[in-house]
Amino acid sequence: MGQPRYELTDFEWSVIEPLLPSKPRGVPRVDDRRVLNGIYWRLRTGSPWADIPERYGPYTTCYNRFVRWRKAGVWDQLFYAVSRVYDGDVQMIGANGKKGARRIPPPGREPDDRCMGRSRGGLTTKIHALVDARGLPITLKLTPGQAHDGRSAASMLDTLGGGDVPLADRAYDSDALRPRMAARGAWANIKPMPGRKRRPPFSAFLYRYRNLVERFFSKLKHFRAVATRFEKHSENYLALVKLASAKNLDAPYESVT
Repeated sequence: MGQPRYELTDFEWSVIEPLLPSKPRGVPRVDDRRVLNGIYWRLRTGSPWADIPERYGPYTTCYNRFVRWRKAGVWDQLFYAVSRVYDGDVQMIGANGKKGARRIPPPGREPDDRCMGRSRGGLTTKIHALVDARGLPITLKLTPGQAHDGRSAASMLDTLGGGDVPLADRAYDSDALRPRMAARGAWANIKPMPGRKRRPPFSAFLYRYRNLVERFFSKLKHFRAVATRFEKHSENYLALVKLASAKNLDAPYESVT
């Protein structure tokens, strides 16, 4: 049998290992690669944490390590270390709703911000992504399912600079958002709403590449724990999205080594 799809390859491990916390003195930590493979098994299958196979060790070790390192910012560090490699001038932004599992309480039942809301698809969380010209994510964000795409994008523009060309669909055609992009020196190639009286400049040729953000969301669907949200807390769910993205980030580099 070959290596399971959800386990880290030698190349992926060589990228991830240096980014993990150094092992403290005292009692040796359970093997990091084995624990991460257990986390990725759960991420790929969407099974309950308690169903993680014994070959990855106690499921409590996998879950506790996942939460502890999420709180310590390890998963953020891993995601941003790999995503910073991009140095291009074309970026695409988009959003995709993910339905929540029935066991997640509806909004209003608990005080924590779980980024869940009612939309046409029911109780959903929306993933917002800014991706580069290779379709790899630069910035990720969660909002409730009913959130407006254009308003949610306002806090995702920090990576834009002079000469950059962000591509977006009509949901981002906003008189408030376009000036924000222009203030950063970027030219917003956003598909105008049909009812606009004054249509801003728009390149249909460049807009064709916006499908890269949709292809990114399509790849996320391979991870069952992302395709359907099972996590009660939004912080845990976003961490899983970043872990799934980090595995996809490694793929292009592995193919040329």
